[in-house]
Amino acid sequence: MTDCVQVSTATATRGEAVTLAGGAVQQRLAAGAQIVGPVVSVYWHLGEQGTGEEWQLLLKTTKNRYPELEAYLLTNHPWDNPEVCAVPIVSGAERCIEWVQKSVEPS
Repeated sequence: MTDCVQVSTATATRGEAVTLAGGAVQQRLAAGAQIVGPVVSVYWHLGEQGTGEEWQLLLKTTKNRYPELEAYLLTNHPWDNPEVCAVPIVSGAERCIEWVQKSVEPS
């Protein structure tokens, strides 16, 4: 088990995803991010089922930096109640895990 997590969220536009990712990486809250999209989401919202097109944002960080990354995403996300979920990175290439750890060390 590593101390790294992958954090996901989604935005309505590619530009919003790029902006969120750029700020997170610049502030060293995430080592890097991938933006995937557009993707189709099916969900419940305000008591109704919906379908929409979104851009998925996947960020890599450590468990220690997760609370700050979550706060950044919740503060800067254009939606009032965005999805922000973290899943553990159970295993990974040693150099990749080290890159994540070193990249998010506070300066």
